[in-house]
Amino acid sequence: MDLLLPGVGLIFWQALGFIILLILLGKFAWSPILNALKIRENSIDEALEAAEKAKEDMAKLKAENDKLLDEARLERDKILKDAKEASNKMIEEAKEDASKTAEKMIADAKASIESEKKAALKEVKNQVAELSLEIAEKVIKNQLSDDSKQKALVDQYVKDINLN
Repeated sequence: MDLLLPGVGLIFWQALGFIILLILLGKFAWSPILNALKIRENSIDEALEAAEKAKEDMAKLKAENDKLLDEARLERDKILKDAKEASNKMIEEAKEDASKTAEKMIADAKASIESEKKAALKEVKNQVAELSLEIAEKVIKNQLSDDSKQKALVDQYVKDINLN
């Protein structure tokens, strides 16, 4: 049974060795270990604060980026609207110019047709007058071929003149 129960001397020396070890560790090892733990704790706190600050900065940057994107979208929409209005205006002006040009061409064509019509009518009247003169000349030649007919015609004209 001696093997199972340690002796009192052994317990005393082991306790004394343990106490000396605790004193030495407390004097030389614990303060550097505690300092190292304190430094590590401070660095972790600083890292957490930096991470929190970075998170806030990222939130601010995201908000600024969203704001810039919204402004860019609004500006894009405005530019597209202005471009569409300018395009519509140009199309409308082109339509008006084409309409005015077409109206001018139609008016010019009508004027040309009217002048051609007048010229044709004048030509027809001249031809009718020439033909009438030729016919009258031939009729008169036939009627005045005889001297007695000429004398009767002259007498008739003289009577008409005297009556007027």
